[in-house]
Amino acid sequence: MPPGHPLPPVPEHENVYETSLRFAGSEIDEDYRLRLDAIARFLEIIGLEHLEDANAFETHPHWIVRRTVIDVIEPIKFPEVVRLQRWCSGVSPRWCNMRVRLEGSDGGLVETEAFWINMNMETKGPSRFTDYFFDYLGATTTEHRLRWRPWLTDSRSDEPGVVFPLRRTDLDHFEHINNTAYWHGVQQTLDTMPESSYRAIVEYVKAITWGDEVRIHSRRADDDSVEMTFAVDDDVRALVHVGPL
Repeated sequence: MPPGHPLPPVPEHENVYETSLRFAGSEIDEDYRLRLDAIARFLEIIGLEHLEDANAFETHPHWIVRRTVIDVIEPIKFPEVVRLQRWCSGVSPRWCNMRVRLEGSDGGLVETEAFWINMNMETKGPSRFTDYFFDYLGATTTEHRLRWRPWLTDSRSDEPGVVFPLRRTDLDHFEHINNTAYWHGVQQTLDTMPESSYRAIVEYVKAITWGDEVRIHSRRADDDSVEMTFAVDDDVRALVHVGPL
């Protein structure tokens, strides 16, 4: 799927999990819009709830994300109540694409898709789904042989980049910087968010750990899109693309 490809629509199926959330003033920008890092946090919250609703949390508690796509169709603004729907849009025995639709009560709309890998904490590698959970995920998609294909490439210039300071509070139970923290760096680098609808993509290449000296390298293309690279020296840790839909 190229970066401009539309995300699949909501299927009519009982395995589409639905919930609603409110958000706080600490999760909005100066124009009352729900920030990208807050959207990423919502994806983690509904992911946990969905696992519990599917009776799969005990067997599949550990996950990492390789890519997150956020399409801001119409910004969700405070104090909208957010309706969230989550379902699988592609699956293989060890990983899956999970779609989440966020719909604000006053017309805001954000579409997302994330590539999640089921992890084994002992081996630190991907772990197979149980037969039950594979069938559960596969019920909302016809893609049952999902493969990882990177969308983004390193496009750094010779500029030194900007320091991305780490916080102890960003560490997760893998002892990695949690994926939501990268979105703080995206939001900071963009400074002001696009006025029209846009797509933001983060691909996680290699984990950032406590003590890493991270810099964000960014450049703006002719079409007003922005590309970023999170790097430790010459070691790429994440790639970002933000551009108009």
